[in-house]
Amino acid sequence: MKELRFRGNSLDDLRKFPALAMREVGYQMDKVQNGKEPTDWKPMETVGAGVKEVRIQDEVGAFRVIYLAKLADAVYVLHCFQKKTPQTSEKDIKLARKRFKDLVKEQQ
Repeated sequence: MKELRFRGNSLDDLRKFPALAMREVGYQMDKVQNGKEPTDWKPMETVGAGVKEVRIQDEVGAFRVIYLAKLADAVYVLHCFQKKTPQTSEKDIKLARKRFKDLVKEQQ
């Protein structure tokens, strides 16, 4: 089982999710840590190679967790946020992309 590592303030952002959404994120990330695919996800190549987004929907709204699981040592959570529009905002993509680039630099 891979360790889960949060980049920047992504853990603080996750803790702001409603309880049910946070619980579902925990379940989905446990699947990822154990080498399985989450139930609802999509690739986020606009952020970086191998980056994926878990999609959580509950009665309060849509929530997203952008992560990278392709590195051998851990699953890296790059960004957690509540989605307010049909398309992911450029602000959220830029933040995740910056954290991805910083992570890649650290790995070299």
